[in-house]
Amino acid sequence: MKTQQNSNYNNESITSLKGADRVRLRPGVIFGSDGLEGCEHAFFEILSNSIDEAREGFGKKIEIVRYLDGSFLVKDYGRGIPVDYNPKEDCFNWELVFCELYAGGKYQNNTGENYEFSLGLNGLGTCATQYASEYMDAVIYRDDTCYQLHFEKGENIGGLIKEAARRHPSGTQIKWRPDRDVFTDIRIPLEYFQDVLKRQAVVNAGLLFDLFDEESGEHFEYCYENGIQDYLSELAGENSLTGIHYLQTETSGRDREDKPEYRLKFETAFCFNNHINRLEYYHNSSFLEYGGSPDKAVRNAFVFAIDKYLKSNSLYKKDEKKITFSDVEDSLILVINSFSTITSYENQTKKSITNKFIQDAMAEFFRQQLEIYFIENKIDADKIAAQVLANKRSRETAENTRINIRKKLTGSLDMNNRVEKFVNCRTKDVTRREIYIVEGDSALGACKLGRDAEFQAIIPIRGKILNCLKADYNKIFNNDIITDLLKVLGCGVEIKSKHQTGMNSFDLEQLRWSKVILCTDADVDGFQIRTLLLTMLYRLTPTLIHAKKVFIAESPLYEIINGKNTYFAYSETEKSQILDRLKGKVKVSRSKGLGENQPEMMWETTMNPETRRLILVTPDEAERTQKMFELLLGENLSGRKEFIAEEGYKYLDMTDIS
Repeated sequence: MKTQQNSNYNNESITSLKGADRVRLRPGVIFGSDGLEGCEHAFFEILSNSIDEAREGFGKKIEIVRYLDGSFLVKDYGRGIPVDYNPKEDCFNWELVFCELYAGGKYQNNTGENYEFSLGLNGLGTCATQYASEYMDAVIYRDDTCYQLHFEKGENIGGLIKEAARRHPSGTQIKWRPDRDVFTDIRIPLEYFQDVLKRQAVVNAGLLFDLFDEESGEHFEYCYENGIQDYLSELAGENSLTGIHYLQTETSGRDREDKPEYRLKFETAFCFNNHINRLEYYHNSSFLEYGGSPDKAVRNAFVFAIDKYLKSNSLYKKDEKKITFSDVEDSLILVINSFSTITSYENQTKKSITNKFIQDAMAEFFRQQLEIYFIENKIDADKIAAQVLANKRSRETAENTRINIRKKLTGSLDMNNRVEKFVNCRTKDVTRREIYIVEGDSALGACKLGRDAEFQAIIPIRGKILNCLKADYNKIFNNDIITDLLKVLGCGVEIKSKHQTGMNSFDLEQLRWSKVILCTDADVDGFQIRTLLLTMLYRLTPTLIHAKKVFIAESPLYEIINGKNTYFAYSETEKSQILDRLKGKVKVSRSKGLGENQPEMMWETTMNPETRRLILVTPDEAERTQKMFELLLGENLSGRKEFIAEEGYKYLDMTDIS
């Protein structure tokens, strides 16, 4: 029987939040998050108001300051927020703007009044940000007057202060510090401001954003005189497959028959490129991270138009499948900058729009314009068609390869999925299991006799492994040595390629071992095999290195016998140190290959967790390591010759020294 905890839930239990608490106690409702992302959105709400002013034709510059204490300043040269007495509302406008949610001057935008295409449309931003601030100071110049307001934790302190300011440029300056009582993190990184201001410069042609960062002491300016066209030129570079095609249009319509008609205008620029791809959508200057209506329109229209061109020019092979948008997207750079007088955002954070009319109007426009573009630009059309088909066929090949890889690499290591000469261990506890990758059958025999069969498994490398930096994926996965190794590891592979991302099958949770240990002879051949193994892991399973799963078993260089005692030295320095402290007759011999060692020696020097020496392979210098791998094992022949000529003497074979 359920115990009754509280029976006082009645009519008086229903309450409502009032004043600043409407934001301060539930910031996630307004800003999408009570964390750093919500704090960033609060900043953007203030910036949006200044951008709206500039786009209405008032002010060509917006200044932003990021202060050391986590406060921010946004200053524009617009008309200045009206904050004086409003007889129509019988209150001061500053009370409406800074202290009342859903109040502002942008609600009549569809009737041809102020802010026809507004970024800040919902009447929440300034008030909500003020409510969520530790303090906010507003300085407004308009009508030859300077107006000042000060707020603390959502409360106005001191009312409205007015002073004469003849001949001072109009504009609004707001400085505030987000409140740690509202947001869990207020330290917005510099990179956020740089990204947001650059994006806004892209879609507000000719508007200058001046950012000063007090922390670094640096100034940053962002301005694109020709907007998205200049931005696309910057993205595409000089080696674009086609030139930049720019389009613009304006229309009107409605989302449903019973809904009001509204205006839509948009501009777009696109080109096809073999090196990068990018899709960016902006609506009323807000970056649509998730796209929504414009993205759906682009996907529909580009597949329709290119597929139609391929069919009409008989470019498909017999029974070949139709292209998909991923085949187009692989080589497409496109930016859409759209504006509408009515906008249906998916939520207050404005990362996606849902207007059906916008989707339909854009799709129809792109279909028509692409058909015209292909007719008028036959050379470009053929390039696009060939590239999209190449992308499609590469994707299909990758998918078939991925299926084959999955078949080869998945499954348990039982009689039906046997790996030649693999010697398993007994325990099923993955946190204890270790796999030794050893050099050749002779090393297999010595390690097998010297190991602890409870938790140590062994797989030998038969001959020299394929150079995975030079080989393509098909050749790699047709190599039995590599597929056997990957099968034993059990975690799949990571493919980083423009057209082959579908081949990814990596899952660290499926790794069958706590340690992957490379164990090769301490000679030139052993070092080469070790390098090739590391190259394979670096290209196909780099996460294993980042997850600190890969080790090198250090083999001793010298065996030193002094009476009944045996010592092992792993370097010239260590050999000298051991010899200095020994007395009597000493015998020093170069260590043999792993296959010639006695099982007891293998256990003591290489496999016993208490006495062995393992070198962790770390990702700390991954970039330098990658460059060195590519220099020594890649296709840069001239670079390799130059490196060997300058540095080769440092790596002369010293194996004849005893």
